[in-house]
Amino acid sequence: MRRLKRDPLERAFLRGYQNGIHGKSRELCPFTHPATRQAWLNGWREGRADNWDGLTGTAGIHRLNQLRAVG
Repeated sequence: MRRLKRDPLERAFLRGYQNGIHGKSRELCPFTHPATRQAWLNGWREGRADNWDGLTGTAGIHRLNQLRAVG
């Protein structure tokens, strides 16, 4: 049985979120395609905001699960 691949924009968003929550620079974005890059940057911004709000480590587990459920 074939597995469906996830939407590439969703994957880029989640990867950007992970980079943002860990405090990494937005200059580390690996994408060049404008739509994918924008999705990564949106995730990064949301991750940075959650980092600043203190939702790191075990305090942010519920947030990550919410992001995965939406996508």
